[in-house]
Amino acid sequence: MATITTMISSLPSTSAFQLHTSTPSPTTLALINTNSTTTSFNRRKPIKNRNLTIRASSHMIEKETAETHRPDTFLRESDGGSSNQELGANSVRGRFEKMIRDAQDSVCAAIEAADGGGKFKEDVWSRPGGGGGISRVLQDGAVWEKAGVNVSVVYGVMPPEAYRAANPVNAAENGNFKPEPVPFFAAGISSVLHPKNPFAPTLHFNYRYFETDARKDAPGAPRQWWFGGGTDLTPAYIFEEDVKHFHTVQKNACDKFDPSFYPRFKKWCDDYFYIKHRNERRGLGGIFFDDLNDYDQEMLLSFATECANSVVDAYIPVIERRKDTPFTDQNKAWQQLRRGRYVEFNLVYDRGTTFGLKTGGRIESILVSLPLTARWEYDHQPEEGSEEWKLLDACINPKEWI
Repeated sequence: MATITTMISSLPSTSAFQLHTSTPSPTTLALINTNSTTTSFNRRKPIKNRNLTIRASSHMIEKETAETHRPDTFLRESDGGSSNQELGANSVRGRFEKMIRDAQDSVCAAIEAADGGGKFKEDVWSRPGGGGGISRVLQDGAVWEKAGVNVSVVYGVMPPEAYRAANPVNAAENGNFKPEPVPFFAAGISSVLHPKNPFAPTLHFNYRYFETDARKDAPGAPRQWWFGGGTDLTPAYIFEEDVKHFHTVQKNACDKFDPSFYPRFKKWCDDYFYIKHRNERRGLGGIFFDDLNDYDQEMLLSFATECANSVVDAYIPVIERRKDTPFTDQNKAWQQLRRGRYVEFNLVYDRGTTFGLKTGGRIESILVSLPLTARWEYDHQPEEGSEEWKLLDACINPKEWI
């Protein structure tokens, strides 16, 4: 998961970056391109040549500094921070930051209420050049083993290689032309919630917004931007009413904007959370989208807001049904084995986590997605027809739940 709490050094679990670990220094990354389909909504022409390789040194992002209080905004003054807040309130950057901070507050309040006693520990941090974040973790509560809900606003710089890869026509026409680095902005919320009870599912969600500014050697050039995110459910045992409820909430959020969104983003989720070395999915899916920029920007901002605001309705009713269900040692052992799969995915395949570990990000935020406990057994095979086997079968063969 890694929130964008170090963005990009901890871009959320479904970050727009893909790490290629074969070249450890400098780190090599590839931006993921969207394969969009036509819909009835107003669509922008997708940005061409966005599939690019970025060689990123570990100092792409400044080191964070601990703060003693939460600022009203993490935006730079030029974006609406400090004395220029009216500008920020009207910008996409400012409105997205407000959305993720409101979502963090509402999710944390719901988690604490369901737990009945546990409280989040909060860390606030900033960076000298602008940006910062708020990390909140509730650990070893009555209901949650570990619950993390993080937000961040980050400014950084894409090196010249990124621009040359994204603009091959200009590079070819200008020969020895050497572009300046490309400034970027990123903001997002990312969360993983691990309950204690093996019959209560784990939840992951994150929503993010990314922009590149005009280069210094090309003033007035248009900004490029995109949205990404998703919400997915990872149970150890299947209760169909829970899974159907969860997917129905995701579908309802999607259908308010485009009926093609849910089937498209549901499949994308199944494909993304695939543990290749196990030939199985991490869980029972949800929705996932990345690099989304071929719709109206205001529409996508509203869509991301709707999805983030749907998290509590999708998840808390399930927790309330399952948090006190009696369980056996065998049930707990199976949950721990599935937690092991969660760890494997996050450390081996998750783009945000792997990038954060390679670029020296805020380690506590990057690894907040990992559970307190997990288990690995040699060649464990659940008995065919058992409840454990049914879960594994659904992870190997994704289903349509609604």
